Amino acid sequence: MTSQSDRSQPFEIALPRNFGARYGDGLSHGLCLGGGGLFFIAWQVAYLHALADGGLKLAAADRVVGTSAGSVVATALLGGRLNLVHRELAILAKAPKVLSALAPASDLRPSQQRALDLFWQAQDSEPDTLRAIGHAALASAGPPPRTMRRNLSLVIGAKRWPSPVLHISCVDAFTGERCIVTHEAGVSVAAAAAASSAVPGLFPPQLIADRRCMDGGVSGSGTHLDVLAGARRVLVLALNDGSELTEGMMTNQPGGAQREIEELAASGTKVELRTPEAVDPLELMSPAAVPKALAMGARQASADLATLTSFWS
Repeated sequence: MTSQSDRSQPFEIALPRNFGARYGDGLSHGLCLGGGGLFFIAWQVAYLHALADGGLKLAAADRVVGTSAGSVVATALLGGRLNLVHRELAILAKAPKVLSALAPASDLRPSQQRALDLFWQAQDSEPDTLRAIGHAALASAGPPPRTMRRNLSLVIGAKRWPSPVLHISCVDAFTGERCIVTHEAGVSVAAAAAASSAVPGLFPPQLIADRRCMDGGVSGSGTHLDVLAGARRVLVLALNDGSELTEGMMTNQPGGAQREIEELAASGTKVELRTPEAVDPLELMSPAAVPKALAMGARQASADLATLTSFWS
């Protein structure tokens, strides 16, 4: 029986990154949707929409891990709103609610710019680095947290968790700890997705289970593949494979993404990785890049359909 004092304690969401823990043991199918701004939301939505049109229903995965952009897409996928979000993105100029939720203001205050610069220039994911970024994010004078929660709830269409298989990553802005949020945390899915998408300086940290949390990509990983380690097979949609990264930036290090894939495979998991065929880092948060991302995602999914259908079966 749970005591009154036990019920008063916040649900623990901090989960150390650890492939050896085999967090995905016993899972048959896993899906990982990584971070990458508005551009990558559009690419993932188009990619998954085209796969579904071809008969590949990835919403049947045993665990879906979403980070930043991927947290929004994962919630839409599992909530049965992928088609609606796809239509909204396709007519982005006529869908101001999507723009207001996902495109940040262009004029940042000095405190916001400091936080964003610390994140952009971060060459590693050491605890001191993450805490410095997080403290700057907490101190930045951006929009109130409720604004992003409200706008995201309009996009994803629900506050309640669409499925217990959904796992959303974020980072405690004060301690720098990696956190994984599920329905057990007792927060709305809009709040969890807002936290996972809270790029330092652009969007405010969100209150999640007694922690104020920022973007899940502020951690040296945009995918958090250890959460799926040990699963039989995993499809990963990531912004890139890290092969072109020659120096650290945004807490990622050269070779880091490739090492994650290798460690996931070493856990016994069969892995398929898919990335956009072309990415302009300066366009990640630009609504103008959405039409190109939609076309690219649909085109690549059509080319990948047969291979991925065989892999998933």
